[in-house]
Amino acid sequence: MIYRSKQKSVAIKETTLQYIEFGRGTRPLVMIQGLNTNGIDGAADSLAFAYRAFAKDFKVYLFDRRPAVWEGITVRDLAADVAAAMDALSLSDACVLGVSQGGMIAQYLAIERPDLVGKLVLALTLCENNDTVTDAIDTWVRLTEQGDYQTLVADMAERMYSPAYLKRYKPFLPLLTRMQTPKDKERFIILAKSCLSCDTAAELHRITCPALVIGGAQDKVVGADAAAILAQRIGCPLHLYENLGHAAYEEAKDFNKIVYGFFAD
Repeated sequence: MIYRSKQKSVAIKETTLQYIEFGRGTRPLVMIQGLNTNGIDGAADSLAFAYRAFAKDFKVYLFDRRPAVWEGITVRDLAADVAAAMDALSLSDACVLGVSQGGMIAQYLAIERPDLVGKLVLALTLCENNDTVTDAIDTWVRLTEQGDYQTLVADMAERMYSPAYLKRYKPFLPLLTRMQTPKDKERFIILAKSCLSCDTAAELHRITCPALVIGGAQDKVVGADAAAILAQRIGCPLHLYENLGHAAYEEAKDFNKIVYGFFAD
């Protein structure tokens, strides 16, 4: 068990949400991760290690998506699940970090339940659809439907990571393919399609807490301009990684430091 990491579950409405909890602090930090081919099961130690910078001062909660999803589920629906889980755990005025699809969910959380969000970081995400994200999601759905997981993982990696990172880790792509093959392809397809339901542009004025947007100028998943558009519409600062793309949260050595500094300020 790393940094007191535990995998738990919380009952919400008619279902349960799995979540990972770690850290020794008392201030709540809610992390909402992006779309992934599988859930958080068995990832408590690895995620706690990846975000160990927050373990001393925060109690971190990282929520998974609900186990049973339906065709047409939206990111607003997923935000309602996170809100219900936070209510069940008596979490309020939390620091919230949303990455990619998690950033879409976090926007709706801050819009609908401002009492739950004290500070907000939105990373590598968007507030409305564009051609870049539509092409990415449509491609990933098609490849999953075809069962072509090798091409799926390769395409996801190509769109997310910098050329230097891809070159360094290309030998591990076959292993990554085995690890990232969806265990439930229908669930992955439904959750992927839900990314295209994000449309907060007309509601961003309802976000009243301090916010920070982090983006990558080379982002091939949500688009190079998505972060700047989001920050402008919220009226908040923007930190842009000029030479990184959608996986800047993994590649940038100072990503956690920037997030921590904003939350701790």
